[in-house]
Amino acid sequence: MAVPTPSGARSLRCSCLRNKAMYIDFEPDPSIPDTRDTFFWCRHTMTCLGPDGQVADEGSCRNGRACFETL
Repeated sequence: MAVPTPSGARSLRCSCLRNKAMYIDFEPDPSIPDTRDTFFWCRHTMTCLGPDGQVADEGSCRNGRACFETL
């Protein structure tokens, strides 16, 4: 399960971006604020940096990076 994203934003992220929330099957509780303090890593490097040496996170892993792969 992917981290919840605003409508339409899902297709903009790289398919290689990973976070621990993807591996937990749960329904978000609307009474708990979303802190977005999730740690991300790249599937290619298995670190917080992508193959291009740049940070792998929800805001950076977008179309335009050389290592970007569409969902």
